Amino acid sequence: MISPVAWVRGRLGERGAALALLVALLALAAVPLVALPATRCEVFGSGCHEPESEARADAVAARRAPTPLEVATRGSYVALGDSYSAGVGAEATVADQNPLDRCHRTSKAYYHEVSQAFRFPKGSAFWACSGATTADVLKGRGGEPPQIGRVDAGTSLITISIGGNDVGFSRVLAGCVVKLPWGEGCTSQGGDIAGRMAELRQSLPDLLSRITARAPNARVVVMSYPKAFSEVSGVGRDNISVGDQRWLNARAYDLGRLIRQSVLEADARKVAAHAPGSVEFVDAYGAFAGHEVGSKDAYMNGLTVNLSALEAEPRSYHPTIAGQQALARLFIDQVKKGPGRPLS
Repeated sequence: MISPVAWVRGRLGERGAALALLVALLALAAVPLVALPATRCEVFGSGCHEPESEARADAVAARRAPTPLEVATRGSYVALGDSYSAGVGAEATVADQNPLDRCHRTSKAYYHEVSQAFRFPKGSAFWACSGATTADVLKGRGGEPPQIGRVDAGTSLITISIGGNDVGFSRVLAGCVVKLPWGEGCTSQGGDIAGRMAELRQSLPDLLSRITARAPNARVVVMSYPKAFSEVSGVGRDNISVGDQRWLNARAYDLGRLIRQSVLEADARKVAAHAPGSVEFVDAYGAFAGHEVGSKDAYMNGLTVNLSALEAEPRSYHPTIAGQQALARLFIDQVKKGPGRPLS
């Protein structure tokens, strides 16, 4: 029998047989290479598959960031703060005027509208307390436990107004409107206010740091105080001049700037640490524009004097029910809008 090699030589000659052998060897070498996916991808551009690690990275990058509203409503909502958050001045029921309620939380405080505007799977709680200072939020007041103890890692939204009692606004107002012969007057209290503002510039950042440490995932929304006076003469029955009204409004504005700066710094610390949550500022100074004390439809209570004690009643210069509703709208809008930066 003639071998295949001899047959090829006989048909093609020596040179043709060598060429045929070379073609056969090249074919044998190409088959396993083509069969390998990596080789097909590299040589022929087909059969390419994305590496698993890169696909996983792309999936993470494509994941949608949570909206501000989703961040705020993934846990619980807690309202902290002072009388402006507790709702003093917005009494609507007999229970709202209960003298045994040391914190004077009312049924028309902005908390109620905010808590009803959104769904919080872990519920909501109302712990603001009339008269509270930054220290009281940390340590408690009048037998009340510390407000800060009411928030934790499951808290997703915190609202708070704080600082007015630290600078002694109630005492300042008493000096402006009661005008006792032995009183300090109004504008002469400027030095005392400046000193207390300097102290608040230290205590407020510390409070915000402690709140965010206990509730690291929360959006903390801090409100300033509304402008109280219409700056016209004959404001109701108030014994206060236009000049004093302007001076008091200016002090509320200064306090709002201090609060805003503390809030911006607290949020910047979160951003720098790539931490979740946020600290946000709600500017309430102009919330009662056209509705200040002395206007036809005031959102702020005027002066009510306790004659037996010769002092202003707590509800004096605090938001009415309509005023609390205006504050609620500010908070609700902020919860929807967010801090103006990405939230993790």
